[in-house]
Amino acid sequence: MTTTKPGPDALTPAELAEPRLLIDGRLTESGDESAFPNINPATEEVIGLTFDATADDIDRAIAAARRAFDETNWATDHAFRKHCLLQLQEALEKNREQLRSVLVAEAGAPVSTTHHMQLETPLGDDLLWPAQAIDTYPWERDLEDNDFFGTRSRRKVHKEPIGVVGAIVPWNFPLQTTLNKLGMALATGNTVVLKPAAQTPWNATHLGRLIAEETDIPAGVVNIVPTARDERAQRIVDDPRVDMISFTGSTATGRHIQERVAPMTKRLLLELGGKSAHIVLDDADFERALASSAFQACLHGGQGCALQTRVLLPRSRHAEGLTVIEAAFRAVAYGDPTDPVTIQGPQISAEQRDKVEEYIRIGQAEGARLVLGGSRPAHLPRGYYIEPTLFADVAPGMRIAQEEIFGPVLAVLPYDDEEHAVRIANDSPYGLSGAVSSASTERALAVARRIRTGTVSVNGGVAHGADAPYGGYKASGIGRQSGPEGFEAHLETKTVAWC
Repeated sequence: MTTTKPGPDALTPAELAEPRLLIDGRLTESGDESAFPNINPATEEVIGLTFDATADDIDRAIAAARRAFDETNWATDHAFRKHCLLQLQEALEKNREQLRSVLVAEAGAPVSTTHHMQLETPLGDDLLWPAQAIDTYPWERDLEDNDFFGTRSRRKVHKEPIGVVGAIVPWNFPLQTTLNKLGMALATGNTVVLKPAAQTPWNATHLGRLIAEETDIPAGVVNIVPTARDERAQRIVDDPRVDMISFTGSTATGRHIQERVAPMTKRLLLELGGKSAHIVLDDADFERALASSAFQACLHGGQGCALQTRVLLPRSRHAEGLTVIEAAFRAVAYGDPTDPVTIQGPQISAEQRDKVEEYIRIGQAEGARLVLGGSRPAHLPRGYYIEPTLFADVAPGMRIAQEEIFGPVLAVLPYDDEEHAVRIANDSPYGLSGAVSSASTERALAVARRIRTGTVSVNGGVAHGADAPYGGYKASGIGRQSGPEGFEAHLETKTVAWC
């Protein structure tokens, strides 16, 4: 874990705040000047206000994106798009420390996490990879000449942007998700209407300011419309001028979006929930593998869709493994997100904390054994905190083994043999991620091939990167973000034939 001085102490709330929307190239207040509070989940204090986009604001943003796509050369000028993305990259890097402070303050993100997934990792490649792909992607390809009913035709395949993308972003890793969505959508020539999560709006509104003030991105290409009202955000989903919805969030909301867009056959890219299993094989190094499990389960309050929240231990070594996990859980540093040793900060809201507490009660009622945690920490009276929580004697069918909790709760399940472990891992409505640990890489890779998830970590390997497709099987989503597959997801395919 990186240890460095925290950033937030250097900035005042006024310096952190950026309350304005970005619509048609202008930073603006909401149409009725209404605003909603931005709350620091570590202190429960309001750190500022964000203008709440009205229905008319969202309509204007969609109209601007439609116009920018239909009436400018953004969709066709590859070199200009790359130039603009590199400008935005430079602006983000100049404002790196301010963004770090914003993420710690509004997301409750431990400052340690900003040195990887929350900030540094997306700054490393989420814009740069798609920007570089503009030059290397095969935008056209020739097919062999064809004889059909006596007609000799020449043929070519063209790749073209879809149009207007409605990007809807969650609160857990907000900047990472936003940059991933923007990088792919803009590099492929689309325009965007971005709706950040109401709990974490400022990382997106800061990005809007950088786009407006420090890049040549044309008016209307990117529009950022925070709102705390679901019915207003839904206008982005429902509007026929929006050609694609790129959504990251809960499976329940993803299904709702599917239902709304089905009559329009609108393109969807959905990255949804997960209930990832870590299969620890009987020959694994338990100390190493299980310390990683404890870290993952508690990282950022357990608020990550791909975090490993089920650990599968061989019955022959179950007691030993549980002892190792308990010791690792007791060593988890949690509390103040500005402390550089912290890996687990608060839950994002009182509502989310209450949800986690309800699942802890459910686990106990179902017969799982609460080994550690399960309560609000007495030494942290302010902030939406939950103790690192460990359950043993968990059966595969229990709700805490089947449903996404999104909190620092780890379920430990025993298995009889390798076949049994794979069945348990796959006995889930989700299929986002997973892990396998073994002394034999070959054995672990063979098990990984049998796990029905979009990504699998073998012996601690990390697949993440802008070049790596990311997404899930089953209820974990539709399509893939990142990599060539993510680039392609934002394009239409046209075949042209001529005589």
